[in-house]
Amino acid sequence: QLHLVESGGGLVQPGGSLRLSCAASGFTLDGYAIGWFRQAPGKEREGVSCITSRDGSSYSADSVKGRFTISRDNAKNTVYLQMNNLKPEDTAVYYCAAVISRSCLPFHYSDYRIRYDYWGQGTQVTVSS
Repeated sequence: QLHLVESGGGLVQPGGSLRLSCAASGFTLDGYAIGWFRQAPGKEREGVSCITSRDGSSYSADSVKGRFTISRDNAKNTVYLQMNNLKPEDTAVYYCAAVISRSCLPFHYSDYRIRYDYWGQGTQVTVSS
């Protein structure tokens, strides 16, 4: 079976850090651009960060820029999202997704949900004191 598995979520105080992992099973992430998305209760799912397959360049939404860093380790078939200086508004279920693409272009489309080939089940991140 081909799927993605997220891990690393949890409860953290404001200002704290977490590192999320997205591991692929049944296929290699080489050749896939990876995106991290999040969905807070009562809100639409939104894009957080993406990383290309071509050269590892990345993009982050303004709301997380300077605080979140996306990276990939193709040898471990895993993509990471390092989240620092977390805020209560970062509370959400975080999902990773993979699309066969050399760039992050699919990440920016409004219909990204159908463009991505694989989605993980999500991991909960709660930022609260």
